[in-house]
Amino acid sequence: MPTYNKLVRDNILEIIKAEGLSYNAKILTSDELLVEVKAKMVEEANEFMEAVEKKEAVEELADILELIHTSLGAYGVAFEELEAIRKEKKEKRGGFEKAIYLIEVEDK
Repeated sequence: MPTYNKLVRDNILEIIKAEGLSYNAKILTSDELLVEVKAKMVEEANEFMEAVEKKEAVEELADILELIHTSLGAYGVAFEELEAIRKEKKEKRGGFEKAIYLIEVEDK
């Protein structure tokens, strides 16, 4: 039996059961969930980085967005609050649309 020790989507256990397989799983506490969401976020970010095809990249972004929603729920923060913070940061520092790649800054 393969060992995973990672956060999985909510319907995975039903999918495993439907395939006639058995599993061992547990429900995480809020603190444990945040630790595992952060680990899963890194996993999904790496998969996004390795994605070659547009479809694959967008699917990885969807996974990251789902993890963001889960994180917000664990923190008790509405998505609208996150979006307001994003907009505020964009107003102050800009976004990434101009594709600026900083190489170095000369010391005075």
